[in-house]
Amino acid sequence: MLRRLGFLTIGLFDEADPRRGHESTLQIIELGERLGFDSAWLRHRHLQFGISSPVAVLAAASQRTSRIELGTAVIPLGWENPLRLAEDLATVDLLSGGRLHPGVSVGPPMQFDRVRDALYPDTADAEDFSYTRVERLLAAVRGEPVTSFAGFEGFEQFSDRVQPHAPGLASRLWYGGAGVRSAQWAGEHGMNFLTSSVVKAEEPLPLDFEQIQLAHIRAFRAHHPDGDRARVSQGLVVIPTDSASPAQVAKYREYAAKRLPRTRTPQGPARMMFAPDIVGSSTEIAERLNGHAAFREIDEVAFALPFTFEHDDYVQILTDMATRLGPALGWSPAAGR
Repeated sequence: MLRRLGFLTIGLFDEADPRRGHESTLQIIELGERLGFDSAWLRHRHLQFGISSPVAVLAAASQRTSRIELGTAVIPLGWENPLRLAEDLATVDLLSGGRLHPGVSVGPPMQFDRVRDALYPDTADAEDFSYTRVERLLAAVRGEPVTSFAGFEGFEQFSDRVQPHAPGLASRLWYGGAGVRSAQWAGEHGMNFLTSSVVKAEEPLPLDFEQIQLAHIRAFRAHHPDGDRARVSQGLVVIPTDSASPAQVAKYREYAAKRLPRTRTPQGPARMMFAPDIVGSSTEIAERLNGHAAFREIDEVAFALPFTFEHDDYVQILTDMATRLGPALGWSPAAGR
C-alpha cells in the first residue's frame, strides 16, 4: 500500500514574465496541501527557464502552507558552496516548521565547459565534485564545527558551526541517484534515497528499467543502517486522465508518445535508461504500478509532473492523483489521517 504521496514540478516560466510562472508553482503547492498530498518537490534548473533557486521558492511556499513537506529533487551540488547552502537550508527549514526535505546530487555542473569561467573563474580545476561535497554539506547541516573559532571579537559573537542550526534537518536529507554506486553510498551515509524515471544501465544488470531500479533500491537498503526501513521515494511520470477533457487527453498521449522511443535503449555515453510515461485512467495506472517491480518495493512516491503543460493541466492531474489514483493505490489524504 502507498503510504506517502508527493509530486514534483519543474516550475517553468516565460522569460518575459517570470513572476507568473513562479506564482503558478506556489499555487500548485498550495493546491497540493489542500488535496492532502504529503509532499511537494521542486526540480532545479540553471540558465534555463525553470526554477533556478528552489530553496528561495520553498521559503515562500513555507509561508503559504502549514503541513505539506517541501523538497528539492535535486540540487546539483556542483553549483553550490556546501557551507552557504547549509545556511539557506537551515533557515528555510526553521521558517517551514521543520518541513524541508532537501534532495541533492553530485558531479560536475551540466555543460560545465560552457559555464566554468562564470561559475568558478579561479578555482574550476581545483573544485571537487565528488561525494565529498555531500559530506561537507552533511557535516555543516548536522552542526559540526566549520571553523576553529567561537566566541567574541569586540562586540560581535561568532559560532564555530552553521547558524541557524535546524535540529532534525540532517535526517531529512535525500540523495538523488541513478546508479548502483550512488545508491550504496547514500545508504552507507544514512541518507534517504530518491530514485527517478532515469537510471543507468550498468553491467551486469539486464536492460530493463524496473529491474535496474529495483536493484538500486535493494542496494541502498542493504547498505543503510535502517535496512528495509530506510526511506526511498520513487519518481515516475504518471498522468491520470479521469477528469481530463478530450483535448487534454490527446495532448497527454501525444506527449508520452513523443518520449517513448528514448525508453527502448540506453541513451548517451552514460547509458541512461528512461521509464515510459504512464497515461490513462487511475484504475489503469494503478494496475500498471502494482505490477511494477520497483514500485512494489516502496511505499512513498513523488510523481513527476510533465515539463511543458499548462497550469490548468496540472490542477486536473493533481486533483485526479489525490482523489482517484492515490486511493486506488491504498493511500489516504494526509488531512484525513
